[in-house]
Amino acid sequence: MSLRKVLRAAVERVESVFDAAFTPALNPLYHLGSLGWFFFWIVAVSGIYVYIFFDTGVHDAYASVEYITHVQWYAAGVMRSLHRYASDALVLVVVLHLLREYIMERFRGVRWFAWVTGVPLIWLIYASGVSGYWLVWDKLAQYVAIVTSEWLDALPFFGESIASNFVHPSALSDRFFTLVVFIHIAVPLFLLLLMWVHIQRHAYAKANPPRLLAAGSFSALLVLSFVFPALSQGPADLTMVPAEVGIDWFYLPLYPLLDYVSGKTMWLALGGATVLLMALPWIGRRRPADKARVNPANCNGCSWCAEDCPFTAITMVPRQDDSPYSQLPWVDESRCTGCGICAGACPTATPFSRREEQSPGIGLAQSPLAVLRETILSQCAPLTGNSRVAVFGCGHGLNGAYLANESTTFIALSCIAHLPPSFIDFLISRDHVDGVMLTGCRDGDCHYRLGQQWVRGRIAAERDPRLRQRIPRERVKVLFAGTDQSGLEQQVLSDFRRRLSAMGPYQSRTGRQSRQPPADAKEEILTNA
Repeated sequence: MSLRKVLRAAVERVESVFDAAFTPALNPLYHLGSLGWFFFWIVAVSGIYVYIFFDTGVHDAYASVEYITHVQWYAAGVMRSLHRYASDALVLVVVLHLLREYIMERFRGVRWFAWVTGVPLIWLIYASGVSGYWLVWDKLAQYVAIVTSEWLDALPFFGESIASNFVHPSALSDRFFTLVVFIHIAVPLFLLLLMWVHIQRHAYAKANPPRLLAAGSFSALLVLSFVFPALSQGPADLTMVPAEVGIDWFYLPLYPLLDYVSGKTMWLALGGATVLLMALPWIGRRRPADKARVNPANCNGCSWCAEDCPFTAITMVPRQDDSPYSQLPWVDESRCTGCGICAGACPTATPFSRREEQSPGIGLAQSPLAVLRETILSQCAPLTGNSRVAVFGCGHGLNGAYLANESTTFIALSCIAHLPPSFIDFLISRDHVDGVMLTGCRDGDCHYRLGQQWVRGRIAAERDPRLRQRIPRERVKVLFAGTDQSGLEQQVLSDFRRRLSAMGPYQSRTGRQSRQPPADAKEEILTNA
């Protein structure tokens, strides 16, 4: 077993614990990116408030911070602490986000853009935080300023020594302090710009965590700010070397190492690590992804494929032929992940078609609809019993091949949202199976971001293309589970088969049907077990 598989198994076990504690919808490990945005805004707002009471200057900075901390502790003091703890939280979630994306292998192929633009964000976050420590101008700020300036002097870009500004109190001027304030404001603005660029290739990008998770995170930071307020470590004194300072290990973990290695060595190590991180998407073997292909002859220009694409790979463009439809999807292959969600969204992707060549308006080049239909029919034909089940799964969740027996078959797809709802209708209404079970990635953590959301909407008749009302929702089971939850999958399948057996053969509904499924059926669809 490879190291990444071992790490993934460990991560998923931790996520199972968090699922039990927070529920999948509120699991913070599934919202690390949006939590980063949330903490950034807390840092920005609290920083603006604190800056109102902050005096720029060598002799005034420390006194103003003390006023903020002790005199106006109930407002500006709390804001200072929020600023500090939200900054630490920002570092934590960004580092965890990077590690998790690597372990779950969500950085290769067309996802290189988010990865490459995400790595420099770490540098900018640290530059913002380190410059902020200078402004307090206490003993820790003095230590950080001296070590940072000596580290910067190791670079060949500066004509004069920066560290010379800290050899004596007379050498440090308010002008230098004003420059640090400018850096502390300008760098976060550039950070915000790059954060916006980072998510540009993601459709429906989540820049805000769920409200309950946001409220809980903010409350935790607020309580921490009251119980353990951020305090200064005594005024800076350039005539003395601080004997002992408290280190913020979120932002300053490398600073003690600079006592043992040279600045040039540290720059080379960090520069090499940065280059390696940014090159990871192209290191190692990777299977070429399937690509979506458009068939203009069968496309009605509905734009559902473009709306459902998680990576903005599909754009609707004007048609140039004599078709009665005005637009046609265009696929940007440099952004297409081969997830097949577009094929699952296409209304012409139906197994009911009697034409010899079944080719929907859009589909995967290496997994055409006709082949998928024949594969499904060939695997369902031998099933026996009164609780026959076709289990569909994705390539990034549980491998349900072990579920196959005389009454159950497993069909793997690129993503569970690749399956058009019409296939479920076809299998059940034509008596190929008694029920259909849909599985995929861990609940709340779709490898292709939106597959689970779209599947639930389609089955619940809330998103096009919809599963027709003639199919009882009791004959469709949706279970999203991690690779460490095979026991849950087996139990859910056993319960599902017992229910199908009790229901008896499928009978099509007669009479007028409502456009929405019954409330109890919808509830069944949207829950796992």
